[in-house]
Amino acid sequence: MTDRVVLRFLAAPGDTTTKSGLVSAGRLLEWIDKAAYACAVGWSRGYCVTAYVGNVRFARSVSPGELVEVHARIVQTGTTSMHILISVHAKQPSEAEFHEVMHCLAVMVAVDPAGHPTSVPHWEPHSLVELDLPELIAERVTLRREIQAKMLAAPYTDEGTAPRSVLRFLATPADTNFGGKVHGGTLMRWIDEAGFACAASWASADAVAIYAGGIQFAAPIRIGDVVEVDARLIYTSKRAMHVSITASSAPLERPDELVRNARCMAIYVVPEGGQATPVPEWVPVSDEDRILAEHAQELIALRAKMPPLPASVSRI
Repeated sequence: MTDRVVLRFLAAPGDTTTKSGLVSAGRLLEWIDKAAYACAVGWSRGYCVTAYVGNVRFARSVSPGELVEVHARIVQTGTTSMHILISVHAKQPSEAEFHEVMHCLAVMVAVDPAGHPTSVPHWEPHSLVELDLPELIAERVTLRREIQAKMLAAPYTDEGTAPRSVLRFLATPADTNFGGKVHGGTLMRWIDEAGFACAASWASADAVAIYAGGIQFAAPIRIGDVVEVDARLIYTSKRAMHVSITASSAPLERPDELVRNARCMAIYVVPEGGQATPVPEWVPVSDEDRILAEHAQELIALRAKMPPLPASVSRI
């Protein structure tokens, strides 16, 4: 039984989805989920599902041809859940040192063959640095629950007038794990694609994600389900676009019976010369528009309170 894992990938042109030629945030989120899953399965010795991925901040971009390392390690366990610290580093094959791309926390839950949560072994700190982790994680959990509550309470109806992009996918066997459910990483890639489409169409320019957070997984997606990913611009600052993204699914034969699978908030910018350039201002029109714009600013304030994770534990 091991509490950590390292996965390596070679970024390829097929991992990019935009004119910028950079690896998409969605592909990085997909790799993050794979590492978290491998770590959780190694610890629990059983099937696991993604429950939450939060506070993903991209410090740098990744280009095709770079070697990417994804580090995942257990930092706390509950009765059925595992908090996993994930960090991504990348470098050109000719370079000696890796450079940090991002780090975040994921929550994985162990489930039995019937899909019910099942207990996991208790994790104990092994070093002086790890001794401080339970208290640090507890602070983040409290803030995370507050963020989740605000995200779930936010209204999203046809009263809103904000720019939207809606993408649809059909869940196929190639998208699923051996449990017959769509990978959390695949869903996060679809979420990023819809968010990118919304941001890029508003800015009339290429856009890149610099943040993704509050990704709450509420229900599984099965083979044959129709998946609808709805991205809505809810706030713009001088150089950033805040996009709320909701993924829902329904059986192919009953497409009107949509069930929410996940919700996420992502921030996109338009890069030029290594800097974020100004983006067009979006002005709320309806009452719902104004409520959601205030909601985005509340989330910004809450995330600013998130305690930083020590760099000493971000890489194995």
